[in-house]
Amino acid sequence: MNTDATADHSADPAARRGFLQAASSLGLAVLAGPSLAQGGAGRSAPDLILKNGRITTLDRAKPEASAIAIKDGLVLAVGSDAEIVPLADGRTRVVDVERKRVIPGLTDSHTHVIRGGLNYNMELRWDGVRSLHAALEMLKAQARVTPAPQWVRVVGGWNETQFAEKRLPTLKEINDAAPDTPVFVLNLYNQAFLNRAALRAVGYSKDTPQPPGAIIERDARGEPTGLLLAEPNAFVLYNTLAKGPKLSPEDQINSTLHFMREENRLGVTSVGDAGGGFQNYPDDYQIIDKLAKENRLTLRFAYNLFPQKAKAELDDFRRWIAMGKPGDGSDMYKLNGAGEMLAFSAADFEDFLVPRPDMPPAMEPDLEAVVRFLAGNGWPWRMHATYDQTITRALDVFEKVHRDIPIDKLGWFFDHCETVTPANLERIKKLGGGIAVQNRMSMQGESFVRRYGLAAAAETPPVKRMLEMGLPVTLGTDATRVNSYNPWQALYWLVAGRTIGGTVIYPEEKRLDRQTALGLMAADGAWFSRDSGKKGVLKPGAFGDVAVLDRDYFSVPEDQIQDIVSVLTVVGGKVVYGAQRFADLAPELPPASPSWSPVRKFGGYQARQVALGASDRRYQYAALCDCRAGCGLHGHDHLRASSTAVPAFDAQAFWGALGCSCYV
Repeated sequence: MNTDATADHSADPAARRGFLQAASSLGLAVLAGPSLAQGGAGRSAPDLILKNGRITTLDRAKPEASAIAIKDGLVLAVGSDAEIVPLADGRTRVVDVERKRVIPGLTDSHTHVIRGGLNYNMELRWDGVRSLHAALEMLKAQARVTPAPQWVRVVGGWNETQFAEKRLPTLKEINDAAPDTPVFVLNLYNQAFLNRAALRAVGYSKDTPQPPGAIIERDARGEPTGLLLAEPNAFVLYNTLAKGPKLSPEDQINSTLHFMREENRLGVTSVGDAGGGFQNYPDDYQIIDKLAKENRLTLRFAYNLFPQKAKAELDDFRRWIAMGKPGDGSDMYKLNGAGEMLAFSAADFEDFLVPRPDMPPAMEPDLEAVVRFLAGNGWPWRMHATYDQTITRALDVFEKVHRDIPIDKLGWFFDHCETVTPANLERIKKLGGGIAVQNRMSMQGESFVRRYGLAAAAETPPVKRMLEMGLPVTLGTDATRVNSYNPWQALYWLVAGRTIGGTVIYPEEKRLDRQTALGLMAADGAWFSRDSGKKGVLKPGAFGDVAVLDRDYFSVPEDQIQDIVSVLTVVGGKVVYGAQRFADLAPELPPASPSWSPVRKFGGYQARQVALGASDRRYQYAALCDCRAGCGLHGHDHLRASSTAVPAFDAQAFWGALGCSCYV
């Protein structure tokens, strides 16, 4: 075990003097009596010390350190090894982190962990998989062990540009991989693929009517093919998913524990949970409530409440306001406010494969009724808004309410804001709002560029402009369906300006430096849960949430940022995840249940394959591509082309053709 507890300093006068001197130099309050290092109520020594690290604190007063002391869940002191290590007593766990980069635990400010936790053990994750062939082999293997009536579910977190083949699976491939077990494969909120067994399971047939705002694709005989399309309404996708079997309550507990552990593995210690479709409150919160009451959470949750029925949103909020208020709960699990859905008529969908939807005339009266009620009761909110046109109309409503009931101190914010304009940023700032951005463009950047052009994509969303204006801004993922829950993909997106497929969508002047990007997923995000100064920063009195990284975020090549994981994660001073030399420090979890869970065999986010040499990679790429061979003149250069600034993401266009169907 890679720990070394120091001796009891009360037994050694010299050591005790060193302790007091170090404490005094750090401005710590200490007890003068002999109980100082003897445990019990008067014990002042830290519970945990991490030493010999390269600590980025995100505290402007002391930005760098080598050691940190945590006591009673809070940071006690930060400084050099010489200052911090003498604070230990015989009960302090002292861990040498071997010069690794240490950061505040990450906050994913927009995700759906509560809903995701109930389903994680049922889902086959393609997040991070870099070959469609490998993804289909995973599906085939899982279908063999999934018992009836359960499904194989691939539910978001991936897109075709991450695959070497640069394409989606076909229905034939899915049916061939799993001829008898129902399969549901969700591609963002754009489309879903159902094999024949799944069509039978959900009862879709020739007689099934077309859902509003969506398409059930049919063959020449009128029978569903298995392809569901959001046009642009995504309700058909998650309505269909909701028809599948659920886990038992016992397995949902296990599933939530494993999903939190997976988040901890990636350095996440806190989340802003944005509710979600088919996430009814309080019924679907019983599992997370139970874990909170039993002190078994390994993430901090600030959750928002999401109404489930159009035209009944206000009824939900009236009921919920009678049940509690924002801030209710604890530092580990608390109610944060309303949203991200406020009114169904005000929700635009971010499917860049189709034209922007216009919100109906009912948007303003529906939204005003909800916002006026929330503001009158002191409730902050978060609101989903992708397009500037939606934001404009929402701000008209917010400004109208503000004239009667001030909202500029509530801490409300928009989610997404991909195409927000400078004029509307000024309006948001004037009303005291913030913006939670997510790396959805890293999954949909190519689609956006095809529809709106590269120039429009350069500030979608305009994160750097938001920061220059002094707006509160935070970064999240919008996992698990729209995007992967890997926070390092979000940081890579802002720093490198690239999609998951490697396409450059942001010019260098629009990208963020690594320190600024990290702040958006740490200290800057604390405003959005009203934890400023306590969360996402390592300074005395702040939460003792820390991630020790497997590689140095500040020095690795940009491309490797998305591969970072934690080797030691601490939440409230307790080790919640450990790997490599730190594996023995973390408490064990029972195996993922049920026994057929994909998590047992495949885990969650899939680490990228170790890179081959340049020549080997070129021929591997040719073998996986549809063209099956390199161009006789240029060789096979898809990989190189897709990693440059040229628009190489369209295989049928001029630049995308390089290497296989070359114009020559």
